[in-house]
Amino acid sequence: MPLLDPKTWQSRTLSGGEYVVTEPATGESLGAVTLAAAEDVATAARDARAAQAEWARAPHFVRAAVLRKAGDLFAAHADELRDWIVRESGSIPGKADFELHVAAQECYEAAALASRPTGQVLPSEAPRLSYTRRVPVGVVGVIAPFNAPLILSIRSVAPALALGNGVVLKPDPRTAVCGGLALAAVFAEAGLPEGLLHILPGGPEAGQALVADPLVPVISFTGSTAAGRAVGEAAGRHLKRAHLELGGNSALIVLEDADLDAVISTAAWGSFFHQGQICMTTGRHLVHASLYEEYVERLAAKADSLAVGDPYREQVHLGPIIDSAQLTKIHGLVESSTAHGAKLAAGGTHEKLFYRPTVIAGVDDTTPAYTEEVFGPVAPVRSFSALDEAAALAAAGPYGLSLGIVTRDTARGLDLAERIPTGIAHINDQTVNDEAVAPFGGIASSGTGARFGGEANLEAFTDVRWTTVRGDVAAYPF
Repeated sequence: MPLLDPKTWQSRTLSGGEYVVTEPATGESLGAVTLAAAEDVATAARDARAAQAEWARAPHFVRAAVLRKAGDLFAAHADELRDWIVRESGSIPGKADFELHVAAQECYEAAALASRPTGQVLPSEAPRLSYTRRVPVGVVGVIAPFNAPLILSIRSVAPALALGNGVVLKPDPRTAVCGGLALAAVFAEAGLPEGLLHILPGGPEAGQALVADPLVPVISFTGSTAAGRAVGEAAGRHLKRAHLELGGNSALIVLEDADLDAVISTAAWGSFFHQGQICMTTGRHLVHASLYEEYVERLAAKADSLAVGDPYREQVHLGPIIDSAQLTKIHGLVESSTAHGAKLAAGGTHEKLFYRPTVIAGVDDTTPAYTEEVFGPVAPVRSFSALDEAAALAAAGPYGLSLGIVTRDTARGLDLAERIPTGIAHINDQTVNDEAVAPFGGIASSGTGARFGGEANLEAFTDVRWTTVRGDVAAYPF
Protein backbone atom coordinates (compact mmCIF):
# COMPACT_ATOMS: atom_id res chain seq x y z
CA MET A 1 0.00 0.00 0.00
CA PRO A 2 1.38 3.46 -0.86
CA LEU A 3 2.67 5.55 2.01
CA LEU A 4 1.15 8.70 0.50
CA ASP A 5 -2.47 8.84 -0.64
CA PRO A 6 -3.72 12.23 -1.90
CA LYS A 7 -7.15 11.42 -0.42
CA THR A 8 -5.84 11.02 3.12
CA TRP A 9 -2.40 12.67 3.29
CA GLN A 10 -3.61 15.67 5.30
CA SER A 11 -5.18 14.63 8.60
CA ARG A 12 -5.80 18.21 9.73
CA THR A 13 -8.35 20.51 8.08
CA LEU A 14 -6.60 23.75 7.14
CA SER A 15 -8.14 27.05 6.09
CA GLY A 16 -5.66 28.59 3.64
CA GLY A 17 -7.19 27.34 0.39
CA GLU A 18 -6.19 24.68 -2.11
CA TYR A 19 -2.75 24.52 -3.73
CA VAL A 20 -2.07 22.34 -6.77
CA VAL A 21 1.18 20.41 -6.50
CA THR A 22 2.83 20.67 -9.93
CA GLU A 23 5.53 18.65 -11.65
CA PRO A 24 7.98 21.29 -12.94
CA ALA A 25 9.22 19.06 -15.77
CA THR A 26 5.78 18.74 -17.36
CA GLY A 27 3.49 21.26 -15.68
CA GLU A 28 1.15 18.39 -14.76
CA SER A 29 -0.74 18.26 -11.49
CA LEU A 30 0.49 15.68 -8.98
CA GLY A 31 -2.32 16.33 -6.53
CA ALA A 32 -3.54 19.11 -4.30
CA VAL A 33 -2.90 20.18 -0.74
CA THR A 34 -4.64 22.63 1.54
CA LEU A 35 -2.51 25.50 2.73
CA ALA A 36 -2.28 26.79 6.28
CA ALA A 37 -3.44 30.21 7.38
CA ALA A 38 -2.27 32.06 10.49
CA GLU A 39 -5.05 30.63 12.67
CA ASP A 40 -3.99 27.10 11.73
CA VAL A 41 -0.52 27.78 13.10
CA ALA A 42 -1.90 28.76 16.49
CA THR A 43 -3.99 25.59 16.67
CA ALA A 44 -1.07 23.36 15.67
CA ALA A 45 1.27 25.00 18.18
CA ARG A 46 -1.26 24.55 20.96
CA ASP A 47 -1.83 20.88 20.11
CA ALA A 48 1.90 20.20 19.80
CA ARG A 49 2.54 21.78 23.19
CA ALA A 50 -0.18 19.67 24.79
CA ALA A 51 1.23 16.44 23.32
CA GLN A 52 4.85 17.34 24.01
CA ALA A 53 4.68 17.18 27.80
CA GLU A 54 4.01 13.44 27.85
CA TRP A 55 6.49 12.80 25.01
CA ALA A 56 9.24 14.58 26.96
CA ARG A 57 8.58 12.28 29.93
CA ALA A 58 8.79 9.15 27.77
CA PRO A 59 11.87 7.01 28.44
CA HIS A 60 14.76 7.78 26.13
CA PHE A 61 14.62 4.32 24.55
CA VAL A 62 10.98 4.87 23.54
CA ARG A 63 11.84 8.05 21.66
CA ALA A 64 14.94 6.44 20.17
CA ALA A 65 12.92 3.48 18.89
CA VAL A 66 10.54 5.78 17.00
CA LEU A 67 13.46 7.58 15.36
CA ARG A 68 15.19 4.32 14.39
CA LYS A 69 11.95 2.99 12.91
CA ALA A 70 11.51 6.20 10.94
CA GLY A 71 15.01 5.79 9.52
CA ASP A 72 14.18 2.24 8.44
CA LEU A 73 10.96 3.40 6.78
CA PHE A 74 12.76 5.90 4.55
CA ALA A 75 14.60 2.89 3.10
CA ALA A 76 11.52 0.65 3.04
CA HIS A 77 9.50 3.23 1.08
CA ALA A 78 12.43 4.45 -1.01
CA ASP A 79 10.88 3.70 -4.41
CA GLU A 80 7.72 5.69 -3.68
CA LEU A 81 9.50 8.57 -1.98
CA ARG A 82 12.15 8.75 -4.70
CA ASP A 83 9.44 9.28 -7.31
CA TRP A 84 7.94 12.10 -5.27
CA ILE A 85 11.28 13.86 -4.86
CA VAL A 86 12.07 13.48 -8.57
CA ARG A 87 8.69 14.62 -9.83
CA GLU A 88 7.85 17.31 -7.29
CA SER A 89 11.25 18.99 -6.90
CA GLY A 90 12.78 18.25 -10.33
CA SER A 91 15.61 16.17 -8.87
CA ILE A 92 17.47 13.51 -10.78
CA PRO A 93 17.08 10.04 -9.19
CA GLY A 94 20.60 10.04 -7.79
CA LYS A 95 19.95 13.26 -5.90
CA ALA A 96 16.67 11.82 -4.60
CA ASP A 97 18.53 8.72 -3.39
CA PHE A 98 21.02 10.97 -1.61
CA GLU A 99 18.18 12.76 0.15
CA LEU A 100 16.68 9.46 1.26
CA HIS A 101 20.03 8.24 2.53
CA VAL A 102 20.64 11.42 4.51
CA ALA A 103 17.07 11.36 5.86
CA ALA A 104 17.59 7.86 7.26
CA GLN A 105 20.96 8.81 8.72
CA GLU A 106 19.49 11.93 10.33
CA CYS A 107 16.93 9.72 12.07
CA TYR A 108 19.55 7.24 13.26
CA GLU A 109 21.79 10.04 14.55
CA ALA A 110 18.81 11.67 16.24
CA ALA A 111 17.93 8.38 17.94
CA ALA A 112 21.34 8.47 19.60
CA LEU A 113 20.60 11.97 20.96
CA ALA A 114 17.76 10.62 23.07
CA SER A 115 20.20 8.91 25.46
CA ARG A 116 22.97 11.47 25.22
CA PRO A 117 24.29 12.67 28.62
CA THR A 118 22.81 16.13 28.91
CA GLY A 119 24.11 17.75 32.08
CA GLN A 120 26.92 18.48 34.50
CA VAL A 121 27.40 18.26 38.25
CA LEU A 122 28.63 21.64 39.46
CA PRO A 123 30.62 22.69 42.52
CA SER A 124 28.62 24.79 44.96
CA GLU A 125 29.40 27.13 47.87
CA ALA A 126 26.41 25.73 49.79
CA PRO A 127 25.90 22.18 51.15
CA ARG A 128 23.81 20.96 48.26
CA LEU A 129 23.82 19.03 45.04
CA SER A 130 24.11 21.46 42.12
CA TYR A 131 23.73 20.34 38.54
CA THR A 132 22.57 21.34 35.07
CA ARG A 133 20.59 19.35 32.57
CA ARG A 134 19.21 19.99 29.14
CA VAL A 135 15.43 20.03 28.81
CA PRO A 136 13.26 20.21 25.69
CA VAL A 137 12.33 23.72 24.57
CA GLY A 138 8.72 22.58 24.04
CA VAL A 139 7.72 23.21 20.42
CA VAL A 140 10.15 23.81 17.57
CA GLY A 141 9.01 25.68 14.47
CA VAL A 142 10.69 24.49 11.27
CA ILE A 143 10.52 26.45 8.00
CA ALA A 144 12.04 24.51 5.09
CA PRO A 145 12.65 25.38 1.40
CA PHE A 146 12.06 23.57 -1.89
CA ASN A 147 15.55 22.70 -3.11
CA ALA A 148 16.45 19.69 -0.93
CA PRO A 149 13.04 19.38 0.68
CA LEU A 150 13.42 16.10 2.55
CA ILE A 151 16.90 16.77 3.96
CA LEU A 152 16.19 20.36 4.91
CA SER A 153 13.09 19.32 6.85
CA ILE A 154 14.24 16.10 8.51
CA ARG A 155 17.52 17.51 9.82
CA SER A 156 15.54 19.74 12.19
CA VAL A 157 12.47 17.57 12.70
CA ALA A 158 14.32 14.38 13.72
CA PRO A 159 16.61 15.81 16.44
CA ALA A 160 13.87 18.07 17.79
CA LEU A 161 11.56 15.09 18.26
CA ALA A 162 14.30 12.86 19.66
CA LEU A 163 15.07 15.45 22.33
CA GLY A 164 11.46 15.49 23.53
CA ASN A 165 9.95 18.39 21.59
CA GLY A 166 6.86 18.80 19.48
CA VAL A 167 7.33 20.20 15.95
CA VAL A 168 5.37 22.43 13.62
CA LEU A 169 6.84 22.15 10.13
CA LYS A 170 6.04 24.62 7.36
CA PRO A 171 7.37 23.21 4.08
CA ASP A 172 7.48 25.21 0.87
CA PRO A 173 4.13 24.63 -0.90
CA ARG A 174 6.01 23.70 -4.09
CA THR A 175 7.39 20.65 -2.28
CA ALA A 176 4.67 20.13 0.30
CA VAL A 177 4.61 16.37 -0.22
CA CYS A 178 8.25 15.26 -0.28
CA GLY A 179 9.27 18.03 2.14
CA GLY A 180 6.37 17.72 4.54
CA LEU A 181 3.57 15.20 4.17
CA ALA A 182 6.06 12.39 3.54
CA LEU A 183 7.62 13.03 6.95
CA ALA A 184 4.22 12.94 8.63
CA ALA A 185 3.41 9.60 6.98
CA VAL A 186 6.78 8.08 7.92
CA PHE A 187 6.59 9.15 11.56
CA ALA A 188 2.97 8.04 11.89
CA GLU A 189 3.95 4.57 10.67
CA ALA A 190 6.98 4.65 12.99
CA GLY A 191 4.68 5.06 15.99
CA LEU A 192 5.14 8.73 16.83
CA PRO A 193 2.27 9.71 19.16
CA GLU A 194 -0.42 11.89 17.62
CA GLY A 195 -0.22 15.62 18.01
CA LEU A 196 3.58 15.91 18.09
CA LEU A 197 4.29 16.65 14.42
CA HIS A 198 2.17 19.08 12.42
CA ILE A 199 2.69 19.76 8.70
CA LEU A 200 1.48 23.19 7.60
CA PRO A 201 2.36 23.99 3.98
CA GLY A 202 1.90 27.67 3.44
CA GLY A 203 3.26 30.99 2.34
CA PRO A 204 4.79 33.97 4.17
CA GLU A 205 1.68 34.54 6.29
CA ALA A 206 1.96 31.09 7.85
CA GLY A 207 5.70 31.54 8.36
CA GLN A 208 5.20 34.88 10.08
CA ALA A 209 2.56 33.38 12.36
CA LEU A 210 4.90 30.53 13.28
CA VAL A 211 7.71 32.92 14.20
CA ALA A 212 5.33 35.05 16.28
CA ASP A 213 3.49 32.27 18.10
CA PRO A 214 4.21 32.43 21.86
CA LEU A 215 4.12 28.63 22.19
CA VAL A 216 7.02 28.21 19.71
CA PRO A 217 10.23 29.34 21.45
CA VAL A 218 12.69 28.12 18.79
CA ILE A 219 12.62 28.60 15.03
CA SER A 220 14.77 26.56 12.62
CA PHE A 221 14.78 28.35 9.26
CA THR A 222 16.46 27.39 6.01
CA GLY A 223 16.04 29.69 3.04
CA SER A 224 17.21 32.88 1.40
CA THR A 225 19.24 35.50 3.19
CA ALA A 226 16.55 38.13 2.66
CA ALA A 227 13.85 35.95 4.19
CA GLY A 228 16.22 34.86 6.95
CA ARG A 229 16.86 38.46 7.97
CA ALA A 230 13.12 38.98 8.34
CA VAL A 231 12.77 35.79 10.39
CA GLY A 232 15.71 36.77 12.61
CA GLU A 233 14.35 40.26 13.19
CA ALA A 234 10.89 38.97 14.05
CA ALA A 235 12.29 36.29 16.35
CA GLY A 236 14.35 38.91 18.14
CA ARG A 237 11.27 41.03 18.78
CA HIS A 238 9.57 37.99 20.30
CA LEU A 239 12.68 37.06 22.34
CA LYS A 240 13.04 33.61 20.82
CA ARG A 241 15.96 31.77 19.29
CA ALA A 242 16.23 31.57 15.53
CA HIS A 243 18.68 29.19 13.90
CA LEU A 244 19.22 30.52 10.38
CA GLU A 245 20.78 28.58 7.49
CA LEU A 246 20.78 30.99 4.57
CA GLY A 247 22.23 31.65 1.13
CA GLY A 248 25.74 31.50 -0.21
CA ASN A 249 28.04 32.29 -3.09
CA SER A 250 30.72 29.74 -2.37
CA ALA A 251 34.15 29.76 -3.98
CA LEU A 252 36.16 26.90 -5.45
CA ILE A 253 39.85 27.83 -5.59
CA VAL A 254 41.98 25.92 -8.11
CA LEU A 255 45.69 26.33 -7.42
CA GLU A 256 48.37 26.12 -10.10
CA ASP A 257 49.37 22.55 -9.16
CA ALA A 258 45.84 21.15 -9.58
CA ASP A 259 45.20 18.17 -11.84
CA LEU A 260 42.71 19.46 -14.41
CA ASP A 261 41.86 15.93 -15.51
CA ALA A 262 40.43 15.37 -12.04
CA VAL A 263 39.15 18.82 -11.15
CA ILE A 264 36.74 19.49 -14.03
CA SER A 265 34.28 16.80 -12.92
CA THR A 266 34.46 18.13 -9.36
CA ALA A 267 33.95 21.70 -10.54
CA ALA A 268 31.00 20.82 -12.75
CA TRP A 269 29.31 18.94 -9.94
CA GLY A 270 29.76 21.88 -7.59
CA SER A 271 27.96 24.28 -9.95
CA PHE A 272 25.47 22.08 -11.79
CA PHE A 273 24.25 19.54 -9.21
CA HIS A 274 20.46 19.88 -8.88
CA GLN A 275 20.54 22.70 -11.41
CA GLY A 276 22.60 24.81 -9.03
CA GLN A 277 19.65 25.08 -6.65
CA ILE A 278 21.73 24.34 -3.55
CA CYS A 279 22.85 26.87 -0.94
CA MET A 280 26.40 25.44 -1.08
CA THR A 281 26.60 25.55 -4.90
CA THR A 282 29.95 26.64 -6.30
CA GLY A 283 29.04 30.15 -7.37
CA ARG A 284 32.59 31.40 -8.03
CA HIS A 285 35.43 29.49 -9.69
CA LEU A 286 38.75 31.13 -8.81
CA VAL A 287 41.44 29.61 -11.04
CA HIS A 288 45.17 30.29 -11.18
CA ALA A 289 46.08 32.32 -14.27
CA SER A 290 48.34 29.55 -15.59
CA LEU A 291 45.33 27.19 -15.83
CA TYR A 292 42.56 29.68 -16.53
CA GLU A 293 42.12 29.41 -20.30
CA GLU A 294 42.25 25.62 -20.34
CA TYR A 295 39.95 25.44 -17.32
CA VAL A 296 37.29 27.60 -19.00
CA GLU A 297 37.52 25.57 -22.20
CA ARG A 298 37.26 22.22 -20.45
CA LEU A 299 34.52 23.25 -18.05
CA ALA A 300 32.51 24.64 -20.99
CA ALA A 301 32.97 21.36 -22.87
CA LYS A 302 31.78 19.44 -19.82
CA ALA A 303 28.74 21.72 -19.53
CA ASP A 304 27.89 21.20 -23.20
CA SER A 305 28.10 17.41 -22.74
CA LEU A 306 25.54 17.25 -19.93
CA ALA A 307 21.98 16.15 -20.69
CA VAL A 308 19.12 18.31 -19.48
CA GLY A 309 15.55 17.02 -19.38
CA ASP A 310 12.74 15.31 -17.51
CA PRO A 311 14.44 13.30 -14.73
CA TYR A 312 11.42 11.05 -14.20
CA ARG A 313 11.19 9.89 -17.81
CA GLU A 314 14.73 10.32 -19.12
CA GLN A 315 18.28 9.65 -17.97
CA VAL A 316 19.64 13.16 -17.54
CA HIS A 317 22.23 15.08 -15.54
CA LEU A 318 20.08 18.12 -14.84
CA GLY A 319 16.32 18.43 -14.38
CA PRO A 320 14.08 21.50 -14.51
CA ILE A 321 14.33 24.72 -12.53
CA ILE A 322 11.64 24.71 -9.85
CA ASP A 323 9.41 27.37 -11.50
CA SER A 324 9.31 30.19 -14.02
CA ALA A 325 10.06 32.92 -11.47
CA GLN A 326 13.31 31.26 -10.50
CA LEU A 327 14.25 30.67 -14.13
CA THR A 328 13.60 34.33 -14.97
CA LYS A 329 15.92 35.37 -12.16
CA ILE A 330 18.69 33.01 -13.35
CA HIS A 331 18.46 34.05 -16.97
CA GLY A 332 18.32 37.71 -16.02
CA LEU A 333 21.58 37.43 -14.11
CA VAL A 334 23.25 35.67 -17.04
CA GLU A 335 22.07 38.28 -19.54
CA SER A 336 23.07 41.21 -17.34
CA SER A 337 26.49 39.61 -16.85
CA THR A 338 27.19 39.39 -20.56
CA ALA A 339 25.90 42.95 -20.89
CA HIS A 340 28.61 43.96 -18.40
CA GLY A 341 31.28 42.40 -20.62
CA ALA A 342 31.49 38.79 -19.42
CA LYS A 343 31.90 36.07 -22.03
CA LEU A 344 29.37 33.25 -22.37
CA ALA A 345 31.48 30.11 -22.81
CA ALA A 346 28.63 27.60 -22.60
CA GLY A 347 24.90 27.50 -22.01
CA GLY A 348 22.87 30.60 -21.35
CA THR A 349 19.79 29.15 -23.04
CA HIS A 350 16.70 27.33 -21.90
CA GLU A 351 13.63 25.51 -23.17
CA LYS A 352 10.66 25.87 -20.85
CA LEU A 353 12.09 25.29 -17.34
CA PHE A 354 15.13 23.39 -18.57
CA TYR A 355 18.17 25.65 -18.29
CA ARG A 356 21.43 24.62 -19.92
CA PRO A 357 24.48 24.42 -17.61
CA THR A 358 26.26 27.71 -18.16
CA VAL A 359 29.88 28.83 -17.95
CA ILE A 360 30.76 32.54 -17.87
CA ALA A 361 34.35 33.74 -18.30
CA GLY A 362 35.97 37.15 -17.98
CA VAL A 363 34.05 38.04 -14.83
CA ASP A 364 34.95 40.72 -12.31
CA ASP A 365 33.37 42.64 -9.46
CA THR A 366 30.81 44.20 -11.80
CA THR A 367 29.49 40.85 -13.06
CA PRO A 368 26.06 40.16 -11.45
CA ALA A 369 26.28 36.38 -11.81
CA TYR A 370 29.61 36.46 -9.98
CA THR A 371 28.75 38.81 -7.13
CA GLU A 372 25.20 37.57 -6.44
CA GLU A 373 23.80 34.17 -5.48
CA VAL A 374 22.33 32.84 -8.74
CA PHE A 375 20.72 29.65 -7.41
CA GLY A 376 20.94 28.14 -10.86
CA PRO A 377 23.38 26.10 -13.02
CA VAL A 378 25.82 28.94 -13.68
CA ALA A 379 29.61 28.76 -13.23
CA PRO A 380 31.41 32.14 -13.34
CA VAL A 381 35.19 31.71 -13.72
CA ARG A 382 37.78 34.31 -12.62
CA SER A 383 41.57 34.15 -12.64
CA PHE A 384 44.08 35.03 -9.92
CA SER A 385 47.87 35.20 -9.88
CA ALA A 386 48.89 34.83 -6.22
CA LEU A 387 47.59 33.18 -3.04
CA ASP A 388 46.96 36.54 -1.40
CA GLU A 389 44.75 37.51 -4.32
CA ALA A 390 42.88 34.19 -4.20
CA ALA A 391 42.28 34.54 -0.46
CA ALA A 392 41.01 38.10 -0.86
CA LEU A 393 38.69 37.20 -3.73
CA ALA A 394 37.25 34.18 -1.89
CA ALA A 395 36.69 36.20 1.28
CA ALA A 396 35.04 39.11 -0.54
CA GLY A 397 31.30 39.52 -0.51
CA PRO A 398 28.65 39.13 2.17
CA TYR A 399 28.45 35.32 2.37
CA GLY A 400 30.43 32.73 4.31
CA LEU A 401 28.97 29.28 3.78
CA SER A 402 31.24 26.78 2.02
CA LEU A 403 34.69 26.71 0.43
CA GLY A 404 36.55 24.29 -1.82
CA ILE A 405 40.30 24.29 -2.53
CA VAL A 406 41.99 22.02 -5.09
CA THR A 407 45.73 21.44 -4.79
CA ARG A 408 48.25 18.61 -4.68
CA ASP A 409 49.72 20.18 -1.53
CA THR A 410 47.06 19.57 1.15
CA ALA A 411 49.00 21.45 3.85
CA ARG A 412 49.06 24.49 1.60
CA GLY A 413 45.36 24.08 0.98
CA LEU A 414 44.59 23.93 4.70
CA ASP A 415 46.71 27.01 5.32
CA LEU A 416 44.82 28.90 2.62
CA ALA A 417 41.47 27.79 4.05
CA GLU A 418 42.42 29.29 7.42
CA ARG A 419 42.60 32.71 5.75
CA ILE A 420 39.05 32.58 4.36
CA PRO A 421 36.11 32.87 6.81
CA THR A 422 33.46 30.24 6.05
CA GLY A 423 31.38 27.79 8.04
CA ILE A 424 32.55 24.83 5.91
CA ALA A 425 35.80 24.10 4.05
CA HIS A 426 36.81 21.16 1.85
CA ILE A 427 40.30 20.46 0.55
CA ASN A 428 40.33 18.66 -2.83
CA ASP A 429 36.58 18.68 -3.11
CA GLN A 430 33.87 21.00 -4.32
CA THR A 431 31.56 23.00 -2.07
CA VAL A 432 28.42 20.81 -1.95
CA ASN A 433 28.75 18.28 0.86
CA ASP A 434 26.46 17.14 3.65
CA GLU A 435 26.60 14.41 6.32
CA ALA A 436 24.24 13.76 9.21
CA VAL A 437 27.14 13.53 11.68
CA ALA A 438 28.71 16.86 10.72
CA PRO A 439 27.82 20.35 11.95
CA PHE A 440 26.42 22.50 9.18
CA GLY A 441 26.02 26.24 8.86
CA GLY A 442 27.48 29.45 7.59
CA ILE A 443 28.59 32.80 8.93
CA ALA A 444 27.87 36.42 7.99
CA SER A 445 25.01 36.57 5.47
CA SER A 446 25.00 32.77 5.20
CA GLY A 447 23.54 32.24 8.65
CA THR A 448 24.03 32.15 12.37
CA GLY A 449 26.74 29.51 12.53
CA ALA A 450 27.01 25.73 12.72
CA ARG A 451 23.79 23.94 13.47
CA PHE A 452 22.76 20.28 13.03
CA GLY A 453 24.82 17.31 14.07
CA GLY A 454 25.58 16.14 17.61
CA GLU A 455 26.29 18.93 20.06
CA ALA A 456 24.88 21.54 17.68
CA ASN A 457 21.47 19.83 17.79
CA LEU A 458 21.55 19.65 21.57
CA GLU A 459 22.19 23.36 21.77
CA ALA A 460 19.59 24.16 19.12
CA PHE A 461 16.62 22.26 20.52
CA THR A 462 17.08 22.23 24.29
CA ASP A 463 17.40 24.71 27.15
CA VAL A 464 19.86 24.41 30.04
CA ARG A 465 18.23 24.24 33.49
CA TRP A 466 20.16 24.70 36.74
CA THR A 467 18.85 22.62 39.66
CA THR A 468 19.97 22.38 43.30
CA VAL A 469 18.95 19.91 45.99
CA ARG A 470 19.48 20.31 49.77
CA GLY A 471 18.82 17.79 52.54
CA ASP A 472 17.40 20.50 54.83
CA VAL A 473 15.54 23.73 54.17
CA ALA A 474 17.98 26.62 53.75
CA ALA A 475 18.14 29.18 56.59
CA TYR A 476 18.43 32.95 55.96
CA PRO A 477 19.01 36.04 58.16
CA PHE A 478 15.36 37.14 57.95
